[in-house]
Amino acid sequence: MEDWRHAGFGLYLHWPFCQSKCPYCDFNSHVASGVNQSDWLGAFQAEIDRIGALTEGRILNTVFFGGGTPSLMDPALVQGILDHVRATWTLANDVEITLEANPGSVEAGRFAAYAGAGVNRVSLGIQSLDADALRRLGRMHSVAEALSAIAIAQATFARVSIDLIYARQNQTLAAWREELHRALDLGTSHLSLYQLTIEDGTVFGEMHRKNLLSGLPPEDLGADMFELTQEITRAAGRPAYEVSNHASPGDESRHNLIYWRMGDYAGIGPGAHGRLTLDGTRHATEAERMPGLWLDRTRTAAGTAETVQHLGPEDRASEYLMFALRLREGASLDRFAALAGQPLSGAALVEMAALGFLDRQGDTIRTTPTGILMLNGVLRALLADRQSAG
Repeated sequence: MEDWRHAGFGLYLHWPFCQSKCPYCDFNSHVASGVNQSDWLGAFQAEIDRIGALTEGRILNTVFFGGGTPSLMDPALVQGILDHVRATWTLANDVEITLEANPGSVEAGRFAAYAGAGVNRVSLGIQSLDADALRRLGRMHSVAEALSAIAIAQATFARVSIDLIYARQNQTLAAWREELHRALDLGTSHLSLYQLTIEDGTVFGEMHRKNLLSGLPPEDLGADMFELTQEITRAAGRPAYEVSNHASPGDESRHNLIYWRMGDYAGIGPGAHGRLTLDGTRHATEAERMPGLWLDRTRTAAGTAETVQHLGPEDRASEYLMFALRLREGASLDRFAALAGQPLSGAALVEMAALGFLDRQGDTIRTTPTGILMLNGVLRALLADRQSAG
């Protein structure tokens, strides 16, 4: 069995346009005054045709519209893309089709049309339930719009996820506790809860470089917020199944689990990344980032809008371990050894367990609550020396 079949096959579609650029965001998103959506439908369809020819006969488990702000896509565009997807692959009986949305672009009619096209899960970029925090984060929606969007989504889709950012400027532990409880009380079964990170190339990154971003929490407060997040979500029946993702049992994001469990996924759209196993070789793909260039190249010569890198055993095994140790379910030592061609160092495993960073049960290793906070160091230690078997 090819390794990717452990997790399945998904499709990621990137819509690169937003109404405005958030100051913390380093995603490939662009503000555009006008978009010819029929041109984009043709380009997406051409890429679906190309990838479909490479993956003929596969069952498609998930589809994910990310961005950018996919809820700015005309429902007819989403319908056209999904119709073409259905004509290209056999969809799993329980196929998950997710669309990301910002509260300011949500309306009941648009959501109903997405559902009619086949979308069955929505991920809402709420980011905060505090008005001042929304302003600081550069968000265009209000708290009232966020609550309205959640209500519309819950009335339209069986599965709804919300995103929140914590460890924000001047945020206290008590304030985060109250905000998180309020979010959980809204009843969504999946929450993505991210600590604010300052990325190079963003407005916040430039402000931080110039010492203009005041009130960021010290590292120990950020760690306290992370631990509080785990405690509150676990008590609410939505424990972490990945470092930043929390869900009721059975309501985890199947698409993201394909990433984290090292399945195959095709990435279509400007800047989209993919992982495809073809003829026994795993490939990393990355599409042209600039929307105009991607559109032109895709329409004129399908396939020339992306770069392809072959991933060898070392890359595949390291990538597997990096993602699997973010998951509550952990990593299989046998699967790692099969990917790498040799096992992890027994000495490193013993050392990480003795330090309280890893828990080992038979073939499975998992990061402990302490280990997850030290994940980068744990990975470095495990991958530094794999000459001896455990």
